[in-house]
Amino acid sequence: MTNKIVLDTNVCLDLFVFHDPRWTPLLTLLQSGVLTAVCREDCRDEWLAVLHYPHLPIRDENRAQIVASFDQVITVEQPASKNIKLPVCTDKDDQKFLEICRDSDAQFLVTKDKALLKLARKTRALNLFIIETPEQFQARLVANPQGFPINSLNPQ
Repeated sequence: MTNKIVLDTNVCLDLFVFHDPRWTPLLTLLQSGVLTAVCREDCRDEWLAVLHYPHLPIRDENRAQIVASFDQVITVEQPASKNIKLPVCTDKDDQKFLEICRDSDAQFLVTKDKALLKLARKTRALNLFIIETPEQFQARLVANPQGFPINSLNPQ
């Protein structure tokens, strides 16, 4: 089993635009291949659109490097949809993150989105995948530095 995760758009902003030092260990594990981050084409399209939001500190000359950094560590997959019912996210635009977790057999959805985080108990109870904040996921990584694969649905 691979250590497959899904990152939401806000976590990607922290990693690739804001270079939040809190998530350096996560980025290092992605770059080394210890963790595999996946997304679907529609998730990547959302990412590309967000990079053009005027309130973000992104200059045109930096955008290509930001996209390249994302593409270097996040694999676009188009897995077949599995016939496993998912909880429904109140933000329909975020349902795709649940779907890619389910369909790609990702173990974790790392998100800052409140609507997705509200579904954490449900996805865990259904034994699908774990939804955690970056802080929670980072704590899991720190608590288990030799603990890969991180395939347990047990809380840390």
